[in-house]
Amino acid sequence: MNALQRFYACLNYEPVDRAPFWIWGPWPETAELWRPHGYNPDRPPDLGDDPRTNEGGWFFPHPPFEHRVLEEDAAHVLYVNHEGILMRERRDQPMSSMPQFVKFPVETREEFRRFWRERMQPDLAKRIGPDWREQLLARRALPQPFIIISDRWGGFFGPLRNLTGVQRLCTLFYDDADFVDEMMDADADFIIAMMSQILDVVSIDAFGFWEDMAYKTAPLLSPRLARSHMLPRYRRVVDFLRGRGVPFVGLDSDGRVDQLIPVWMDAGLNFLYPFEVQAGMDVLAVRRKYGRGLRLWGGVDKRALAHGRGAIDAELERVRPLIAEGGFIPHTDHSIPPDVAYEDFLYYGRRMREVCEEAASSPSPTQAAWSGRGEAGR
Repeated sequence: MNALQRFYACLNYEPVDRAPFWIWGPWPETAELWRPHGYNPDRPPDLGDDPRTNEGGWFFPHPPFEHRVLEEDAAHVLYVNHEGILMRERRDQPMSSMPQFVKFPVETREEFRRFWRERMQPDLAKRIGPDWREQLLARRALPQPFIIISDRWGGFFGPLRNLTGVQRLCTLFYDDADFVDEMMDADADFIIAMMSQILDVVSIDAFGFWEDMAYKTAPLLSPRLARSHMLPRYRRVVDFLRGRGVPFVGLDSDGRVDQLIPVWMDAGLNFLYPFEVQAGMDVLAVRRKYGRGLRLWGGVDKRALAHGRGAIDAELERVRPLIAEGGFIPHTDHSIPPDVAYEDFLYYGRRMREVCEEAASSPSPTQAAWSGRGEAGR
């Protein structure tokens, strides 16, 4: 099988020559630590993972904001980033540390409308390039899945928090819900306008919203509010995409999101990722509860890679039944942190390939138990 055939067979619970898997790369800090050991970020090692075309940068504000430094000292720099957010960042590890968000670009409806009018036009010639049609056709010609993720600016919580900040957004649901709905409708219109042009030229295999709307212990928004405000906008976009032939529509959110899964499934989403283990997300428990209608990507605890080969083997054994059942594409639940040794990362990739080969020839012992609609009746 090629990667595209394997992708569809896995997600449709059909036989595969081996289960597919993806490799999430290292944090920039990790990559620098690995360089003396032979890691080249321009030519990462071939670990036998499945290739995919994964586009995520087409939905950002355009033109981007000018990078402007307002203050700096030996430890920190205060600047406006490409999204218009004023942020203070450490100098020593700017790509790995959590910045301080000082001010967001939108406080009023007038600021939002100006931002959207000036920065969120669905002009593919500017966002992808004047030869955007040819670029799309070249991507589609590859024998691998073509996946579009509307990274950071395609969704109904995550993009709004980029505009207003988390605290301001959470209070707006109570103080000015009409303003929230206006922003959500604008983003739904934007996604549909972008994807309509793309789908006029090529088919794609999966589309993902971006939310990142949960911390380690719970979502940032109640299921009730997500259902009343977000679900109708998801449904409008999902119905459009399905009507244009996109088979898999899902969502990226870090953190503990289990309370939101019923909302997302009722909206028509059929895959989620990355299922952060340290936030209490367990892909085996999710499959038992929601059944095969929800495909799962990710779910491998990245922290296990820092504890050597025994811990890596144990983590892969934990998810092996789900690999064997299908409807699951394993990868680490986020980028590889700097406490992981390069040789252990290489071992993880090789062992993952072996487990995926073995799983294809060994049916999951839990397959019969999990093959129905799940405890949630979906």
